[in-house]
Amino acid sequence: MKTKLGGRFWLALTIFSLMGQVAWVVENMYFNVFIYKMFHASAADISNMVMASAITATLTTILMGTLSDKIGKRKLFICVGYILWGLSIFSFIFLREDILSKSASMMVSAATLGVSLTIILDCVMTFFGSTANDAAFNAWLTDSTDPTNRGAAEGINAMMPLVSILVVFGGFMFFDLEKASSWSAIFAIIGTVVTVVGILGFFIIKEPPVEKMADPYWESILYGFRPKTMKGNPTLYLALLAFIIFNISIQIFMPYLIIYYEVSLQMTNYVLIMAPAIILASVVTALWGRVYDKKGFTYSGLIAVLGLMVGYVILFFTKTTVPVFVGSLFMMSGYLAGMAVFGAVIRDHTPVGKAGRLQGVRIFSQVLIPGVVGPAIGKKVLENAEVMVNNDGTTSFIPNENIFLAALIAIILVLPFFIKKKSSAVL
Repeated sequence: MKTKLGGRFWLALTIFSLMGQVAWVVENMYFNVFIYKMFHASAADISNMVMASAITATLTTILMGTLSDKIGKRKLFICVGYILWGLSIFSFIFLREDILSKSASMMVSAATLGVSLTIILDCVMTFFGSTANDAAFNAWLTDSTDPTNRGAAEGINAMMPLVSILVVFGGFMFFDLEKASSWSAIFAIIGTVVTVVGILGFFIIKEPPVEKMADPYWESILYGFRPKTMKGNPTLYLALLAFIIFNISIQIFMPYLIIYYEVSLQMTNYVLIMAPAIILASVVTALWGRVYDKKGFTYSGLIAVLGLMVGYVILFFTKTTVPVFVGSLFMMSGYLAGMAVFGAVIRDHTPVGKAGRLQGVRIFSQVLIPGVVGPAIGKKVLENAEVMVNNDGTTSFIPNENIFLAALIAIILVLPFFIKKKSSAVL
């Protein structure tokens, strides 16, 4: 029988998943726009920022996830982490060229200093965010669910990136992103809200029963990377391998997506165009977790990946509003449905009582390798992209449709994981 989850669980899941994803959307999609518009960052700068953040997120999740196992607490890490996460986002209001110009020298321009400080502060923000969300919140979600309800819970969790995109897109409509004052207001608002959510968590999060880890902390940090652990959990690690390839495909185009819509396609109203696609994709994602519960990994995962591939093909070949909307709908639905499926299968095969120390392996597959390899491929694809001259005489690159072709080639490598074989523990 399906285990019922109480209203308090669903409330905590919805609020913390949504606000966590709002913060990540701002980082993953709009920090790129921020340094592109404010400091004229290059494709290499954006790639370096994504990679630095990915490395920070992985190391943080390994260390703090294991620490949460050692202490046997999730709630404390979630709440304090969200509070500090919000404060770190708030601190970005000081990254303005008019402020940085006072510290710049003849050797280093304000723009160069701005790019460097953004990357550094992004890593600081990622440390708090990964502690709260990647390590503690994800371990809490695993501990609070079981195989009878995990797909449904993961469907809600996986749809939040799309809902958060809608929230951020809608909110950003009221700001002129060419002005530094607009970015200061955005960082102040989001930072404050994330901090308040962290405080709220002390009252609504129910601490799941977690037995304190008896093993030494430093020895347990590498638990998920030991050959013995991999040999004992083949299903989990095959799923993680497929997850790596899936996320590499996503990270090839995602850092440049908003810039592509706005600059390359000249869709100044891209928010209005994308909003319906995001709403529809969110509904698909919320329901798709239940498909996983009923049909399993192979069926639900294959359809999600095929949908993603269709989106890539449409976005590669089309430039006008309606086809771009359709391609974006397929792309977003396939992406988030795939995240729901992979998230559920990974949680299903996570050994009981070891969720915290295995979050590092999950983030290694979801963030580190994809965050390094994907943007590097994207940077290579855009190496000879067209450039435009800005009003101040500087130049900026213009992303092109080849990022979707490269992403399509990468995602094809996931398909063999969905072919049933007697020797495979996953498929």
